[in-house]
Amino acid sequence: MSDRWVIHLPVTAPDLLRARILARTAARVLARLSARVEPGGVTVSAEDQQGVRHWVFCDRRLPGGGRCALPADHTALCSRRARNLVPGSPPGR
Repeated sequence: MSDRWVIHLPVTAPDLLRARILARTAARVLARLSARVEPGGVTVSAEDQQGVRHWVFCDRRLPGGGRCALPADHTALCSRRARNLVPGSPPGR
C-alpha cells in the first residue's frame, strides 16, 4: 500500500469555465498552506462523466526548472507565476 493518500473533494460549479476558476483558486490557496498540494495535477469533470477529466493548469516544464502556473489552454507565453490573462492575448509558449 502507498504511503500517500489523495483527497477527492467534490465541489460543484455551473459550467466548465467556472469549475476551472474555482479549482485554480482552491489549489493556489491550499498550496500556500501545504507543500503537499500539487496544483498541476488538478482536474475537473462533469458530475455524470467523472472519467472525463479537464486539466486546470498548463503545468508544462519550463527551461531551468519549474512548471507553468497558468491555466490550461492559455495562449500567452508559459510562466512560473500566474498573471491576469487578457482574452485574445498573442499566442506562443
